[in-house]
Amino acid sequence: MFTGIIQDKRPVVELIEKKDLVTLKLELTPAQCEGLQPGASIAVNGVCLTVTGIDNAVVSFDIMMETLRVTNLKFLQVGSLVNMERAARFGDEIGGHPLSGHIHDRVEIESIERPENNCIITFRFDPQWHDYLQPKGYVALNGASLTIGETVDDGRFCVYLIPETLSITTFGEAKVGDKVNLEIDSQTQAIVNTVRRMMAKDQA
Repeated sequence: MFTGIIQDKRPVVELIEKKDLVTLKLELTPAQCEGLQPGASIAVNGVCLTVTGIDNAVVSFDIMMETLRVTNLKFLQVGSLVNMERAARFGDEIGGHPLSGHIHDRVEIESIERPENNCIITFRFDPQWHDYLQPKGYVALNGASLTIGETVDDGRFCVYLIPETLSITTFGEAKVGDKVNLEIDSQTQAIVNTVRRMMAKDQA
């Protein structure tokens, strides 16, 4: 499990491409590697990946074809920065909201506004996710736990980012047209799916 509180943004140092598989290598800090073992889980741009190798501060992950299909990890290049969070431990403070690291889809940045001391990013999403994206509800974007703005309409929603979020995450370098990983809130998903099943049963 993850909390959606990004710990750092780290560079891609190598990508090894094979058939339907990419080995991703990130350079972490010594502190981030402390106690890290092969088999551990790390969220990379919100995607739960398994550590397959550790060479000093360079950590390797294998990305399978389904993950490449659904997430923005397929667009990474050497030098790209990614959001990183190590798995939560029992007793850790959950400053965001519980995340599985299982990505539902990619959303596209449609616009970026920068009023003083703020940043408003508007995303375009597939209509299938409309019922799961509620104003003032939780959403995870590239692994960051964020609150949806007041409007979810016409296939768009926005989030408001403070300077601290921009400095710690890759959103500080975001551009219009970027594809961002979306994980919808699990509690919202459960409620919406339950209501849909009940309505379908009543109509049967």
